[in-house]
Amino acid sequence: MKQTISFVTLGVRDLERSRRFYRDLGWRESSGSQAAVAFFQAGSVAFALFGRDALAEDAGVSAAGSGFPGFTLAHNVASEAAVDATLAEAVAAGGTRVLAGERAPWGGFRDYFADPDGFLWEVCFNPFFPLDADGFVHLPE
Repeated sequence: MKQTISFVTLGVRDLERSRRFYRDLGWRESSGSQAAVAFFQAGSVAFALFGRDALAEDAGVSAAGSGFPGFTLAHNVASEAAVDATLAEAVAAGGTRVLAGERAPWGGFRDYFADPDGFLWEVCFNPFFPLDADGFVHLPE
């Protein structure tokens, strides 16, 4: 299997609310979106929003359950100030601050917010993984 992730798809409770949230963050929705699914280009990865029940049905699993989903999404930025600015944008768009900005144990600076469905986003400045000219992280080999 090639070491790549093509899509990250979130199963959301209210597709229109989630569409609005990500648009309010300044994300541009793809023309490939449809009534039942929203697509956003997120660097080299496609990001999608799909109804929670419909996504569970698509995968052949139960949609029941709640709590911590066992993963977070991350958005790296170029400075500590950009962490604070990004969190302010997320809260203004309808997100909920989960953690106050703090120095991470590994030396960076981070903060967390939850989107309207409770999916956790870490906003992070990591001086050990600088961003390229396009704003993408490239891990050391």
